[in-house]
Amino acid sequence: MKEFKKKATEKSLRLSLEKGKKIYFVSDLHLGAPGALRSLEREKKFIRWLNAIETDAQALFILGDFFDFWFEYKEVIPKGFLRVLGKLTHMHDQGISLFFFVGNHDFWMSNYLRDEMGMQIFHQRKEIIINSRLFLIGHGDGLGPKDDGYKRMKKVFTNPLAKFLFRWLHPDIGVRLGKYFSLKNKSNSGYGYTAFLGENKEFLICYAEKKLKEKPYEFFIFGHRHLPLNKALNSKSQYINTGDWVHHFSYAEYDGKKISLKSFTKENLK
Repeated sequence: MKEFKKKATEKSLRLSLEKGKKIYFVSDLHLGAPGALRSLEREKKFIRWLNAIETDAQALFILGDFFDFWFEYKEVIPKGFLRVLGKLTHMHDQGISLFFFVGNHDFWMSNYLRDEMGMQIFHQRKEIIINSRLFLIGHGDGLGPKDDGYKRMKKVFTNPLAKFLFRWLHPDIGVRLGKYFSLKNKSNSGYGYTAFLGENKEFLICYAEKKLKEKPYEFFIFGHRHLPLNKALNSKSQYINTGDWVHHFSYAEYDGKKISLKSFTKENLK
């Protein structure tokens, strides 16, 4: 457990995986979308998955867009999600380390989950060294070629002034407005966003191949695409996209030797 609390401010975070334990990766639940009932179905299913993995989980990485919209006022957070937040808190109390990489739908996350359940929050991709093997992990938005419009927009919305001004909206107005615009962008909420674009057009694959020229990463693990992908970049490097819990209910697990891409409802995904 101590190894999982080393300096998160260092360029690389070093983790030590115990024998018989696993590390799990999941992303893109978009809780809250498209409405309360369907979101609750996914939330309950996700909790069943958490119940299934907690016996051998040493750490859980949530790679962003866990919520379809999230904003933290100083004294207020969006209501709901009580079941899953309680379950994650229980897992932390049992000694399972929790890591959260914010996505493009929950990038206004601050310190609530850190303070309430000890979750480590990352706002950028991060190098992780697990038992001497080099990973690059993140949500994946704004990486790779093109999408310049979104990259500019993200700089505006993550600016401290933008957060300050939004915080002046009454929570009933601010949260409702945020949910509206999150749902308005159907592609980023996981609807109609799962078609494979081809290796030369998959921007995260292009990004991973570029980063390989800088460092010999063995594993790239991202979310954001809503499409489960497991691709060998060369004989020693692998790109994994964790898919989503809107369509695929997919996740990745690392046992210290290999990464497997799986679904909670299907056999291992190829």
